Amino acid sequence: MRRKVLTLSMALTIALLLPAGAACQGMPVYDNTNFISMTKSLVESAKQTSELLRTVEFLKEQKDNIVKVNHTIKQLKAVKELAKNNEILFQTVRNDLRDILNSPYIKADEVTQISTSFEDIMDTALDDLDFVNQILSSDFLKMTDAERTAILMEKKVASQEMVAELGVKTRRYREIISFRKMQDIINNREKEY
Repeated sequence: MRRKVLTLSMALTIALLLPAGAACQGMPVYDNTNFISMTKSLVESAKQTSELLRTVEFLKEQKDNIVKVNHTIKQLKAVKELAKNNEILFQTVRNDLRDILNSPYIKADEVTQISTSFEDIMDTALDDLDFVNQILSSDFLKMTDAERTAILMEKKVASQEMVAELGVKTRRYREIISFRKMQDIINNREKEY
């Protein structure tokens, strides 16, 4: 009976443990083909990522180059406009100031005042040109292209204002001359009796 109990308990143990053991999986088996293709896929992804990073870096460099070229073009346009405005200033002073000062209708005490007002504008224009020359030719100021462009744009606007101011002064003095000339004609006409 002891043997029967032992056999029965062993059969019971096997019966209880067998379904649990049969339901569990054993040692996993890897397919070498899948592992190799997964490794190749990872290597290919790394290559593509590397290429993508190089492309992003290249595009960033190109964007920086475009920004630099854009700033350079703006600087060139501003310098061209400055040169044109200063040429107008010099021509106006050379031609119109001479005509105004040589007019018999400008009084002697006004010559100094007129000359000084024109000279002040020209001195400012020359100082601005000197400053622009220093900005463009010297790396002493250590400016970025954007800062240099902003200053050049300010100087361009200032030169436009000087041209306008000189035009107003010239017009005003010509109107004074015209008024005095008309006044002289009226005062010195022959009287009819």
